[in-house]
Amino acid sequence: MKEEDINEQNLNQEEAPKQEQTKEEAQGQQEQNQSQAEESQEEETPAEPTQNGQEKDPLDVALEEIAALKDKNLRLMAEFENYKRRSLKERAELILNGGAKTVTAILPVVDDMERAIASQQKTDDIEAIREGIVLIHQKLTKTLESLGVKAIPTEDADFDTDLHEAVALVPGMGDDKKGKVIDCMQTGYTMNEKVIRHAKVAVGQ
Repeated sequence: MKEEDINEQNLNQEEAPKQEQTKEEAQGQQEQNQSQAEESQEEETPAEPTQNGQEKDPLDVALEEIAALKDKNLRLMAEFENYKRRSLKERAELILNGGAKTVTAILPVVDDMERAIASQQKTDDIEAIREGIVLIHQKLTKTLESLGVKAIPTEDADFDTDLHEAVALVPGMGDDKKGKVIDCMQTGYTMNEKVIRHAKVAVGQ
């Protein structure tokens, strides 16, 4: 073999590793570039796509949210108006028919009074008539108590402007009767602990 052929063969053997090294460097550079491109793509915030695959305008997104909130607000207002109408109707019915329970409770007492009047016309027994009136009064008092209505006590009671109304002052009753209820001209009543009529009384002075 000639010397020139030997030198050319040695030169080719030396260049082969260099070419392989160059290919590996190019491939590594390409992979690095691809990795950087992927990272850059991940960092970008993608816009909301439309049905056509295009990015959605942020203004359109905001307008849609406003429209949805407006619709929700209108629905809530409509429900509240319906609630107010129902409440007013129920309150009106309660005012009109709220006394039905009281009237129903008193009707038996009215029946007793009618029977007493009818029996009065058939008898001259005054004592029996008196007893009948007392029984009717007692029944009426119990009926009122069942409805929460109670008489305001006045016997030996201290004068109380929250419960009593002074219609007369009685002088010369002594120190122990000063500021005390001497007599009751008209009975007062409370309903569920609330005064519905003050007792009209005479007060010691």
